[in-house]
Amino acid sequence: MTFSRGVESSSQAVGQPGAAPSGGVTTVVVRRGRRRFEVLPYALVAPVMIFIIALALVPAVFTIVESFFTVNPLDPPTRFSGLANFVHIAHDKAVISSIGNTAFYMVVGVLLSTAMALAIAVVLQRPFRGRSLVIAVLILPWALPGVVEGILWTGIFDPNAGLINSLLTTLHLGGTGVLLGQSRLLTITLIELVQVWQITPLSVLLILATLQLIPDELYEAAEIDGCSPWRSFLAITFPLARPGIAVCMVQAVIATINIFDQPYILNGAADTGASLTMQTYFISFQNLDFGQGYALSLLITAVTLVISLGVVRAIYRKVEL
Repeated sequence: MTFSRGVESSSQAVGQPGAAPSGGVTTVVVRRGRRRFEVLPYALVAPVMIFIIALALVPAVFTIVESFFTVNPLDPPTRFSGLANFVHIAHDKAVISSIGNTAFYMVVGVLLSTAMALAIAVVLQRPFRGRSLVIAVLILPWALPGVVEGILWTGIFDPNAGLINSLLTTLHLGGTGVLLGQSRLLTITLIELVQVWQITPLSVLLILATLQLIPDELYEAAEIDGCSPWRSFLAITFPLARPGIAVCMVQAVIATINIFDQPYILNGAADTGASLTMQTYFISFQNLDFGQGYALSLLITAVTLVISLGVVRAIYRKVEL
């Protein structure tokens, strides 16, 4: 007996038609027809791909090319300048100053937001009454635009009627005066605390999603073996949560290196809190030197990519349960 799929049966593979091979064994021949080219999946994905190419890839290529040209409406025409834009940026005092600010934003922001997110995610790992409400309230800072948060915290840091000064006055501890713009360290610290308040909720959700994949049996076995909660955290929770921690640190790196809204709204154009992204804005739209703006944007992108890859290699570990 012969069966075929997608094509007509072939009796030659089993001898004469209708006759079974010797020994009473029936041979089954399965033939697969050619796969038809399915257009629908590609048609559904095409709009998204076009959107990504138009808004991401094309501008990226344009930025790379234009960073090697002098693009200035006040100094036409556009002409090739080689590495001149990068050399000029390397000698720009404002850019050099903002490098230190951005490095501080990144280090403090990544470490603090990751530590807070891990602690909060561990607390939310076990179900309890009202957990859904807590998570909903938790994501509100992340859902707010950076400009709105900057305006909100401007009122809190206000030296006259701000919440901090009012609280200190109520406690008879005296006012704090001007918080932003006077001391560079204090300014960038307060600005980064505002950003940490914004990016931590997303980090919590990323780590919490990883913790939900850890089987309860592991914790039960650890408890039977006499492990303390801290020992269970070090031996089970942290190692198995490393993929989520790596992702959360990468998104924190991207957010902190490209910080713009918070320092610009809270501290304006002052050098005490300016970031590299702010310098890109100033060079491009205040100085109208788009060539240097493209070059600085390209450098920021390259640095972000290198640091993100370094974080992934250092933190990420494949988990197999």
